Amino acid sequence: MKSHVKAVVIGGGVVGCSVLYHLARAGWTDVMLIERSELTSGSSWHAAGGFHTLNGDPNVAKLQAYTVQLYKELEEISGQSCGLHLTGGAMVADSPERMDFLRLAHAKGRYLGMDTELITPSEVKAMFPLMDEKNFVGAMWDPVEGHLDPSGTTHAYAKAAQKLGAEIVLRNPVTELTQDADGTWNVVTVNGTVRCEHVVNCGGLWAREVGRMVGVELPLLAMEHMYLLTEDIPEVMEFNKSTGREMIGVMDFKGEIYTRQERNGVLLGTYEKACKPWSPVNTPWDFGHELLQPDIDRIAPSLEVGFRHFPGIEKAGIKQIINGPFTFAPDGNPLVGPVQGLTNFWCACAVMAGFSQGGGVGLALSNWMVNGDPGFDVWGMDVARFGEWATLRYTNAKVRENYSRRFSIRFPNEELPAARPAQTTPLYDTMVGQNAVMGDSWGLETPLWFAPKGTEPKDIVSYRRSNDFEHIGNEVRATRESVGVTEIANFAKYEVSGPGARAFLDQLMTNRMPKAGRIVLTPMLNEFGKLIGDFTIANMGPKSGDDRFMIWGSSAAQKYHMRWFEKHLPKDGSVRIHRFDQTLVGLAIAGPKSQALLAKLTDVDVSTKAFRFMDFREMAVGGAPCMVNRISYTGDLGYEIWMQPAYERLVYAAIKDAGEEFGIADFGMRALLSMRLEKNFPTWFRELRPIYGPYEGGMDRFIKLEKNDFIGREAAAKEHAEGPKLRRVSMIVDALDADVMGDEPIWAKVGDTDHGTVEKPHGYGAPRFDASGAVIPAGNRSPSSETDGDASAVLGIRDGDWRVVGWVTSGGFAHYVGKSMAQGYVPAALAEDERSGLFEIEILGKRCTARINVEPPFDPAGEKMRG
Repeated sequence: MKSHVKAVVIGGGVVGCSVLYHLARAGWTDVMLIERSELTSGSSWHAAGGFHTLNGDPNVAKLQAYTVQLYKELEEISGQSCGLHLTGGAMVADSPERMDFLRLAHAKGRYLGMDTELITPSEVKAMFPLMDEKNFVGAMWDPVEGHLDPSGTTHAYAKAAQKLGAEIVLRNPVTELTQDADGTWNVVTVNGTVRCEHVVNCGGLWAREVGRMVGVELPLLAMEHMYLLTEDIPEVMEFNKSTGREMIGVMDFKGEIYTRQERNGVLLGTYEKACKPWSPVNTPWDFGHELLQPDIDRIAPSLEVGFRHFPGIEKAGIKQIINGPFTFAPDGNPLVGPVQGLTNFWCACAVMAGFSQGGGVGLALSNWMVNGDPGFDVWGMDVARFGEWATLRYTNAKVRENYSRRFSIRFPNEELPAARPAQTTPLYDTMVGQNAVMGDSWGLETPLWFAPKGTEPKDIVSYRRSNDFEHIGNEVRATRESVGVTEIANFAKYEVSGPGARAFLDQLMTNRMPKAGRIVLTPMLNEFGKLIGDFTIANMGPKSGDDRFMIWGSSAAQKYHMRWFEKHLPKDGSVRIHRFDQTLVGLAIAGPKSQALLAKLTDVDVSTKAFRFMDFREMAVGGAPCMVNRISYTGDLGYEIWMQPAYERLVYAAIKDAGEEFGIADFGMRALLSMRLEKNFPTWFRELRPIYGPYEGGMDRFIKLEKNDFIGREAAAKEHAEGPKLRRVSMIVDALDADVMGDEPIWAKVGDTDHGTVEKPHGYGAPRFDASGAVIPAGNRSPSSETDGDASAVLGIRDGDWRVVGWVTSGGFAHYVGKSMAQGYVPAALAEDERSGLFEIEILGKRCTARINVEPPFDPAGEKMRG
């Protein structure tokens, strides 16, 4: 065993071996994997071995597609078989709501280049004859699904890494991690100490324990998971013999089960409601190649549904029940990336779908370590997406909820109850008392909308407009026509101070820093010129020789941004950063009467001349010391008022009392987002993400290339000179009873002109079968009734002169202008084409006419917010 290497990977499961391979492939051959026992000794060895490309997050789906494509290459490099079975698979829906979910998933697949197809239950039965198609209303076919040999695949990664020069050390538990003053890590093992620059936690079942070695409590929990293997089934053998093919995999939402062929029988697994955590506090170090005691009674309800849906399985004998633990994060996605507050300590943990995601995780993390950027939009997997509120008990409650809902559809207006409330402001009880429907915003309870008195404050979950629609509209109209108040504690808040504060922010931000008492809006870019932040910055004025700036941004990105800030802090101590989190809260007032309202609350002049648009002031409001920004995300005349939590109840009461004469209304987050749509304002993590350049995102006026001093300037200048390939656009949609939710494809009638369609990932196109079991050639497949004869269901991204040219990032109903609206990205050549009939957006399987509106439909000249 070497005593010095560049990087140590801790953990020899499929993810650890993938990270090792990808680091070596990227050129870091001086790397070592240390495993406490044998390869696959955690959860990899007993995994069911299934893989698929579909994911609720399209960016994660891209990495899953990469993982599947990688297996053939791995076999060639390593000489080790992965036991690959590319059978294809179907998700089956038993209800109209679940069919809507599949329509959404199918639409997402269009702009990812996936050849998914909406098919009938009888078509599924032709490929999986054990099912009773009468239980279902429809299905979605994905040709890129299958299963593999977990042990063989893990060893293929390992052998490929070794051939590239990486070292693997087995039977060598890590006992301690320490770090020297120069940043060097000491990986202490039972067989000696290895010094390295980087440590990667791929500990799997023991990832929490590895994190605790460096003082980090990672939000992950192992759950017991059961699947059963049947004896031989005659129908399976007959299908194989008559078609020469394996049966496909099937995922059944109602039964909460997945099933596929395993030898001459089937494998059937379930994510049962009565789920059970395994070792919720500490993972025993002596656990290894053991299985847990099966508990068939616990999964009996799912099996009953499964046997009813798949009667061909019910009569089969059970050969074995496998019960083994594997890990989840609270939202079911992996924990990947550098840990904020530590140097060169990386995570690749909680990868519950290791054989779907392991390759993509290894690629993204190796890119990040070697090149400084993952090369993909990995926010959905970034370890920084969880805050301090994600404690052990929070994680345990949320993981149980997520596991039990693994095959449940999630509605866009659905708020899940586990581990809530985690954080509340001083106004929580007041908001609840006013019939607020509360939502979870990065662990904080935030008012979404207000139900009428005497009604239950609850969403009726739906993919279509729901019971909140009318009341959000009332909140918007009351604000636009007089004045409204909302809580805005769910923003990130920072103070940057010190003699080097201005220079530091000039280096990080694309815009010039404001003068004292003024505000600017500014993006932040990475070295590759991509958007990694969007901020409001106020100059508080100097104090004791120090510059002082307040910064507001996305609450969900607080640790993500702190990681970046800390990376670039000058080492001379000339800059200090303080993250307020919930030690600073806020209220916003907006609407034409908001200035008159503020004048009643303060003793200073807040007239338009004295307190201009984009001004910042420290002033007493309602008798409490506050900071006030003359800015509003509603796009209307408005103010943000910030205070310590101890003053929030006082200020809110004063606002409501003084606003009574104006008919002041409370409005929630959904009304705020509705109002931003009609101003064409983007949102962070939707329109503005690390895959877009600043000019693609329409942030042109906030980019000051002449500064010559900000990170990403060279790449931004190149984008500006060459012109962006994509452009963010705002659209008005001829929707009926459902608005866009995000990730819908945008179609354009462009004929043979290539405006940038999406290339299909390799590996798509596995065959399907007709009712007799014969293979259907791809060109002969008839669209099912679900697609209304739309040939694009087969082609994926083209239908005659229509092509999928872009995708929706967010949208909804803009209540004041009375329009269904969407934002998204299309090729730059189309971004200013406002012709009606040129664009369509696919919503729940129906293509709705849409047109670009370059100017915002509400107050296009910005006169109201400046007035």
